[in-house]
Amino acid sequence: MGAIPLTSSGPADGGNYETHWKGKYLEAHILTDVGRKRQRNEDSCAMCSPEDSSLAQRFGFLFAVADGMGGVHGGEFASQLALKTLIEKYYNGDESSIPARLESAISEGNSRVYEEAENNPDYRGMGTTASVLVIHGSHAYIGQVGDSRIYLKRKGLGLVQVTQDHSLVAEQVRSGLISEEEARHHSMKNLITRAVGTKDSVKSDLFMLEVQAGDTFLICSDGLSGVVDDEKIESALDQEALQGAARVLVGKALEGGAPDNVTVVGVRVATDPPPTEAHEGASRVRLNSMGFLGRLFSRFS
Repeated sequence: MGAIPLTSSGPADGGNYETHWKGKYLEAHILTDVGRKRQRNEDSCAMCSPEDSSLAQRFGFLFAVADGMGGVHGGEFASQLALKTLIEKYYNGDESSIPARLESAISEGNSRVYEEAENNPDYRGMGTTASVLVIHGSHAYIGQVGDSRIYLKRKGLGLVQVTQDHSLVAEQVRSGLISEEEARHHSMKNLITRAVGTKDSVKSDLFMLEVQAGDTFLICSDGLSGVVDDEKIESALDQEALQGAARVLVGKALEGGAPDNVTVVGVRVATDPPPTEAHEGASRVRLNSMGFLGRLFSRFS
């Protein structure tokens, strides 16, 4: 494999981490905090800008959050290994389409984490979520496993949760068995039904949508979404500065007790993105102009 086109990743020491990046039409801000209750940070996050401009033109810019589980050392190791592996695979893979690369990259991350868990008793049972966003010109592609989330904030539309949580309570909400408020306080809200590395294979959700200037994406661990409600998240994302938005969001989680690690990655389309053709292989998310979310998923051939 070639070199990892990594702009920034963290945390490296199980603590807090913050950084900012700005490209030609995108900017991003990462902030992760240990929280009030945990001793170490088991979340990992990354943003990637290929040094090879042709690679960026072909496969875009990648942003990701992984929330590890399996004890302090196992969870921390799983989230770091999963992101490192999937980034390498994504930019150095053989697949021509972005969704296929994302799917293959997450699968490779799963295999590496599972192999380590099987071969090292200290890491037995470890796993991680993986929420990955790729911005390729005028299109965004998302790969999702677990209950970390990716939101979109668009003027005139409001806040939209693009991903679906792979958790027991989320499935109950979607089935109409419990309300969202009941889910927020459910005793089993942290039980996820799909994770990277806990089995020898994993199925990832793949989404695609068109983007426009002014769009702001938020990738976050459940240390944020489990404490801060959508109304407060939307309000924070109205901040002109991404750094300010990220700090407000983490601050709200800390005010709420922050029982888990808190990670946010904000990505904003600052100016008109260069037009790109849609890559097949993901479910299309259609957002109509009247502010009503029509999640019409159509599987490409």
